[in-house]
Amino acid sequence: MIEVNLIYDLLPSADEQAYAEFAKKTIGVTLQAPGLIEFRANRNLCFSSSQVRITCVWQRLNDWADFVESAPWQAMESELRTLTTHHRVEIWGSSLLVPEPIRPSR
Repeated sequence: MIEVNLIYDLLPSADEQAYAEFAKKTIGVTLQAPGLIEFRANRNLCFSSSQVRITCVWQRLNDWADFVESAPWQAMESELRTLTTHHRVEIWGSSLLVPEPIRPSR
């Protein structure tokens, strides 16, 4: 499995309703992608309420690569760039020392 984080800031001038509609549409398309395991969205609570982190967990790196090369993603990314700035993508794999989550026993 791999985890892909897309981090960006909403533009101060961005129409919040347009962004909400874009997000709903984008989530629907992403959930249909082959190899997608999980989709999460978070906002930064410390420094900026306009900073967003989207996390998608994929079965394989190739699943993510196929998705970002697809026509639907290309169109969504173009629209995203009209509403946001400071884009960053991080791709994470499992740790060699801790390949599975460790949770406290209660």
